[in-house]
Amino acid sequence: MFGIWLVSALFMMQGAGGGAGTVRYEANINTVKYTFGPAEPVARVRSGQIVETNTLDAAGGALQKKGDTISMAKGFNPLTGPFFIEGAQPGDTIAVKFLDLQVEGKLGWGANAPGFGILNTNKYTPMISPDFPENIWFYDIDQASNTVTFKANYSNFSVKIPMKPFLGCVGVAPAGREARNSQTPGEWGGNMDSPEAGVGYTLYLPVNVAGALLYVGDGHAAQGDGELAGTAVEVPMRVRFQVDVIKGQTIDWPRFETADSIMAVGATRPLDDALRIASSELVKWIEKDYGLNRIDAYELLSIAAKIHLTEMVDPNFVVITGIEKKYLPPKRRP
Repeated sequence: MFGIWLVSALFMMQGAGGGAGTVRYEANINTVKYTFGPAEPVARVRSGQIVETNTLDAAGGALQKKGDTISMAKGFNPLTGPFFIEGAQPGDTIAVKFLDLQVEGKLGWGANAPGFGILNTNKYTPMISPDFPENIWFYDIDQASNTVTFKANYSNFSVKIPMKPFLGCVGVAPAGREARNSQTPGEWGGNMDSPEAGVGYTLYLPVNVAGALLYVGDGHAAQGDGELAGTAVEVPMRVRFQVDVIKGQTIDWPRFETADSIMAVGATRPLDDALRIASSELVKWIEKDYGLNRIDAYELLSIAAKIHLTEMVDPNFVVITGIEKKYLPPKRRP
């Protein structure tokens, strides 16, 4: 651990070839975590600095070829981190701006398994019908064409699908010194499986503990809305993001923003309550930052909102409600 801290300090002082103020960290199967919660930081990051790091795939590299099984994985959704964000205190917000995400390697995977996936029985939705058997699909990754190739296991069929890399897991330590499984999303962010956690977006997360303790992981090369069977095209990644501390701004749930839109996240069960959280959080955001009365904002969302389901296979479901800024009043000055 001392070695990690020393290397991190040198990177912060010298930039490690990545430019002044760049923090670099390399994760491996022996250093990843499987919970969002208290842990010794792997590096310290000042507000405004850029982090360059890597993430392992959702099985930690265990699935490489036909015949490999899910039981070979040490755990699922291994997390890189946590990163201690200097100056971040409970009641603040951190902004994570995604600058670059690159898929590593030429192979991704997806799977379904007993007890997992929206059309399978599990402890939250028990059924008496038989489970689907375990299945694993391997995807060829073509960086030149920016596609992955789906090859059917039980049919003579294949199709190319465009890649849109993003991080399935981005989150901070929850409040109350709690630790939450890396497969679970919630008000701390976590396993949101949201395509918005990609280049061109900024993610806002509430700070619950000193330093925020930021984790990233679960790289996806492509994913459909809902992640219905329980996986996307799971891949390792190289990631680059910038972190800023927004002092004195308190939010209750994660938020996303682009140059053109604002979006709020709801993560819970049942699905309709996830939608209520996302939509009410967006109403509050519009009222506070854009000065539109919340009743007017509610009506505006009814005719102009964009809503999508990012996943409904984990202990909590995730819904994102958004609106394009062109439909809003000018933003208030801070």
